[in-house]
Amino acid sequence: MTKPTESELEILQILWSRGPSTVRQVHDELARSKDSGYTTTLKLMQIMHEKGLLSREEESRSHVYAAAVAEEATRQTLLNRFVETTFRGSAAQLVMQALGNAKTSPEELDEIQRLIAELSKKQ
Repeated sequence: MTKPTESELEILQILWSRGPSTVRQVHDELARSKDSGYTTTLKLMQIMHEKGLLSREEESRSHVYAAAVAEEATRQTLLNRFVETTFRGSAAQLVMQALGNAKTSPEELDEIQRLIAELSKKQ
């Protein structure tokens, strides 16, 4: 799978949450959080279509785009690459870094402990 850029990932997140959308709809959503021109959004979505990240319905005057990659698969690919390049493949180092740098609620710690217990049972 092609690794999406940060801007491409923003567009994918909009399409994953909204479903198939026109460039105008995606642009309007992006404009809520950053300053970007319509033609920039259009060009980026055209490039994403060429890269296979988006599919496009061309029957109507306004093309409707949809994510051509699954959210979970994309998340997994990005996480795997991040762990490999940043933590030399060690998920433990990633978790220790994350827990050491952030305030973790008791509920989150309970959830983490449940996950560890489940993983321990499987091995």
